[in-house]
Amino acid sequence: MPADKRNPKLAVWKFASCDGCQLSLLDCEDELLAIAGAVEIANFPEASRAIVKAPYDLSLVEGSITTPHDEQRIHQVRKVSKVLVTIGACATAGGIQALRNFKDVHDFVSIVYASPDYISTLKNSTPIDEHVFVDFELRGCPISKQQLLEVVSAFLNGRKPNIPTYSLCVDCKRKGVACVMVAQGTPCMGPVTQTGCGVLCPSYNRGCYGCFGPMENPDTRALSEWWTKLGVKDEDIIRSLRTFNAHAEEFRKESIKYEASGA
Repeated sequence: MPADKRNPKLAVWKFASCDGCQLSLLDCEDELLAIAGAVEIANFPEASRAIVKAPYDLSLVEGSITTPHDEQRIHQVRKVSKVLVTIGACATAGGIQALRNFKDVHDFVSIVYASPDYISTLKNSTPIDEHVFVDFELRGCPISKQQLLEVVSAFLNGRKPNIPTYSLCVDCKRKGVACVMVAQGTPCMGPVTQTGCGVLCPSYNRGCYGCFGPMENPDTRALSEWWTKLGVKDEDIIRSLRTFNAHAEEFRKESIKYEASGA
């Protein structure tokens, strides 16, 4: 095949994560066959041992930066990638492991490991964009496979991905799902969370857990005040802000404010 006719080379990289977002790609099933026909899967250890040499046209990066080795490796990934897209809460907001950022990580290491001197780790768990330039962020814990397909399709067609950044509440209204906070007094992260899950939890009369991170321009202060009126304790507000997207700026600042108040 002539060089100008080759399929774009796709690479998938893992840092500190659970592999769930990579599995979302494998879970595309029939759509995955179409992807495989449109790109050359050049580096994807979760799916194949075959590795094609760099450079790569598109790199999908899962996971946060938590070790000195990863801090060095992400710069190498960026160097060999024409387009770099981060996928999932770990890569875009530090992940659940970013809970270490609010405490002294060495305290955890000494409790968990028999020989902590052998553990090499960073003080914080940080998203990829704090280390290298990121072309696009795909949120979620895990990501939506439909949104992933949209991102790959946008890349193949030279356009910007059409991923909504508004709140989950918009889709609740579109689907006719009653607001669990208004109807039942159930605390819900929906008003400050970016949509993407298909309104999963509210559809089952549960509050949103914030899996897709903060929406565009979220009013976390107003949500916290509303939760307080519902009788939610300050420590529970902090816990709700510190889950999968604990290091996301809007959630982090609001949780620190409550922690500083003496909760």
